[in-house]
Amino acid sequence: MIVVVDYGMGNLRSVSKALETVNFDVKVSSNPKDIKDAKAVVVPGVGAFGDAIHNLQRFKLLEPIIKAIESGKPYLGICLGLQILFEYGYEFGEHEGLGILKGKVIRFQEKEGFKVPHMGWNQVWIKKEKGLFSDIKNGEFFYFVHSFYVVPKEDDVIASTTDYIQHFCSGVQKDNIWAVQFHPEKSQKAGLKLLKNFKNFVQSS
Repeated sequence: MIVVVDYGMGNLRSVSKALETVNFDVKVSSNPKDIKDAKAVVVPGVGAFGDAIHNLQRFKLLEPIIKAIESGKPYLGICLGLQILFEYGYEFGEHEGLGILKGKVIRFQEKEGFKVPHMGWNQVWIKKEKGLFSDIKNGEFFYFVHSFYVVPKEDDVIASTTDYIQHFCSGVQKDNIWAVQFHPEKSQKAGLKLLKNFKNFVQSS
């Protein structure tokens, strides 16, 4: 069983349905014990960084997620689930994240001809060909909805980049941590392939 963490933010149904499509046994839960017992943890989310951290604290989910990651349990972060891995987020002030990865989360700067939030299909340039992006073509399109992006301090965690207003990190992969800024559950065949890759990783763990 894998757990999709319910902390009151995110399109949980579409994420869980996509995971079920690739034959995961999925449980959507806000129970810390379920996270402890799960084979893998998926954290999706749409909204503000600070609200996400607040809700995780309110539901007493912050520590179980950190312990799961530190224990080596496979983790898949989607959108906010990527952003909260970092040390600080600067959405409506400064907020501390999980601090699992070094770096920060900042807003796109306004630029003529570009809308913020970054919304729609965009290409993903793969930096790590094995794991998260196995058998996915370089330059594949995925679906994005976000105004903030991650800035890792360590380049070796970057699994993919995307161009919008500037070159930014759109995916990370480090040991048991896999996370993406885009939405695989909204990205059709390419998104399902990425989720299958995660399933293979979970089964081999």
